[in-house]
Amino acid sequence: MKRDFLSLWDVTREEIFSLIDQALQLKRDWSQGRLKPVLYQKTLGLLFNKPSTRTRVSFEGAMHRLGGACTFLSVHDTQLSRSEPLSDTAKVLSRYIEALVVRTYDHEDVVTLARHASIPVINGLTDLCHPCQVLSDLMTVVEKKKRLDNVVVAWIGDGNNMAHSWINASARLGFRLNISCPEGYWPSARVLERARREGIADIGLYDDPGEAVREAVVINTDVWASMGQEHEAEQRRKVFWPFQLNAALLAKAPKEAIVLHCLPAHRGEEITEDVLEGPQSVVYDQAENRLHAQAALLRWLLAS
Repeated sequence: MKRDFLSLWDVTREEIFSLIDQALQLKRDWSQGRLKPVLYQKTLGLLFNKPSTRTRVSFEGAMHRLGGACTFLSVHDTQLSRSEPLSDTAKVLSRYIEALVVRTYDHEDVVTLARHASIPVINGLTDLCHPCQVLSDLMTVVEKKKRLDNVVVAWIGDGNNMAHSWINASARLGFRLNISCPEGYWPSARVLERARREGIADIGLYDDPGEAVREAVVINTDVWASMGQEHEAEQRRKVFWPFQLNAALLAKAPKEAIVLHCLPAHRGEEITEDVLEGPQSVVYDQAENRLHAQAALLRWLLAS
């Protein structure tokens, strides 16, 4: 029976920890020249309706390292641009490739593709969540802190798809998550409600970002205006300014705190240059780990 990866709700707590362990092992295997081509003659499709750097290149690199191949499909260059139903696209692609990564706006489009595809469908980002990013972020926390239990994570800024993914991670794994957003920009109430109803989430909401980071050993932020919100950028800059991750805010956190940012970053807006490039930042290790975490995910979905 095929498995999809549309959000962290599609995997159990035990599977998340297993994927992190596998990702760390794959990273070691690659550095030591011991990676096996377990996905030889398998092809991954990348169906993208949004720009991408890390998602596209990390999936392509992961498949190449595991012996497989990729085919990139911009939505604008497919028959979807001429109103072909998603269901038809899913059924046809299932005859050509072994798995499909989708990067788009509406989360329901990914759900529809997964429903009609007979191959695994992976959410490469939607406006609702970004599970591949948070999987690699969790890997990075384990790599740097050696644990996820008793870890306090802070999310500062917009209650966007990345905030939703961290909420889902807290629901699955039970670590403390402190969220601080401007009024009117909180995460989805439905996402929070499900996390508290169905998961083991320990989530706190803070108006003051200083309080949110006070005990946090992992501090997260993201751009203030995501793709599709460019027309709101100027207004958001004014509203979000007190939530900038800068040296003054970082000084309120424990000295051992690490800084995460999923990139791309707008230096001088949501994060300052000195923090992004400073000694507590692990953003480039975090970006690299997209490749290893997704290699683990692909091997799990396709090689078993």
